[in-house]
Formats: sequence, structure tokens, C-alpha cells
Amino acid sequence: MAILECNELVKAYGHTPALDHLNLLIEPGHIVGLLGPNGSGKTTLIKLANGLLTPTSGQMLVNGMVPGKDTHAIVSYLPERTCIPLWMSTRKLLDFYQDFYADFRRDRAEEMLQHLSIRMDQTIRQMSKGTREKVQLIMVMSRAAKLYLLDEPIGGVDPATRDYILNTIINNYDPEAAVIISTHLIADVEQVLDEIIFINQGQIILQSSVDQIREEKGMSVDALFREVFKC
Repeated sequence: MAILECNELVKAYGHTPALDHLNLLIEPGHIVGLLGPNGSGKTTLIKLANGLLTPTSGQMLVNGMVPGKDTHAIVSYLPERTCIPLWMSTRKLLDFYQDFYADFRRDRAEEMLQHLSIRMDQTIRQMSKGTREKVQLIMVMSRAAKLYLLDEPIGGVDPATRDYILNTIINNYDPEAAVIISTHLIADVEQVLDEIIFINQGQIILQSSVDQIREEKGMSVDALFREVFKC
């Protein structure tokens, strides 16, 4: 069964369609790059999959279910902006995730936090921006989810933090799950991607494996993106 399926999916804001009769199938076992220019519909698609928005028409299914209460148990979502409460300590955040998510693997989260020398009594407010982003990603990737939705997980962080985040993604997702990474930093994430989706003006214009692009086009995903979306 596909982990994410869209059939003639439309999401409009007023008279402007953000997603325009979009059709998509994503199978488990892949890290997928959702790539497109600003305003192409990436964040809208991710929010629909997380049940934060509802379609105007058409259908979206997550593991065969309409996004909502039942799918929240199998979807792990990293929003573009850090959204964990600043007053919480690292320990309180672990407690919160453990109480809220049955699939939260606390031992794995603690191991990664220890590796970064993040104190349990330190509050989110006391952390740097890069550390906050690492902590939020650790929480998201420490769930044994079926679908991980990561919206700009490496935006605005330094190269060393970027490498740590990408390694965390690779090493912590279940092979039976799928990871969707929405990003503009294609050259940085290309090394971890199995598949890419190019989206523009609310429609899928290309879905392909990374290997296929390299073999058939003789270029990197980043180079193909620049060619397809050049101004």
C-alpha cells in the first residue's frame, strides 16, 4: 500500500489554487525530496498530509486513511519554524513526547541529545537557533512513524549542523517508512535522497529516482532543477 496517495487533489485559497488537480503516489522505504520554487505548493501539500489543512476537492490518503486523528499516530511532522515551547526543559520535552506519542523511542532521543552534550535541565529558550533545530528534529525522528514530513529541515543552519541533521534522518527512519523532505537546498540533501518530486504551480512535473536522473540525464538533481526552473 502507498504511504501517501493524492488523486486530483485541489487546495485553493480563495480563487487561487495552491495545488491544482495533483496526482501523486509515494511508496514506503524511500527518502523523497519535494522540490520546487517558492509558492509551488510544497508546504501546502505537507500540511494537508499532516491534517492541518483540508482539501478543496479531490482526495489525499495517508496509509489508506484520510488525514486526521488516526493518521497523527503514524505521521511525524517537522514544521518549517521551530514550534516547541521555549519554557520547556529538554527533560520536560522528552516527557511530553513520551506522553503524547505511543511510538516515541525515548532511549534513542536521549542518546542523540547526549551525543550533542545537551543538558536535561536546559530550557529551549537558552539554546541557540541551531541547537533548537537539532532538538526538534531529534524529537521528530525518534518516533517510529510510517511517514516523516520535514519542511525545510536544514534551512538557516550552519554546514556542520546540516550534516548532523542529514545523518540523523538517514540513521533514524524505519526502512518500512517514507521520509518527505521539502527544501530549497538541493545540493546539500541530494546525497540522502532516493527519489525526487518536482512541483510547480501546484502540479507534479517530474517524479523520478535519483539514480535514474543521473543515468538518463547525466546530471545531478541540483543541475536538473536549475535547468527545469531557470528564470
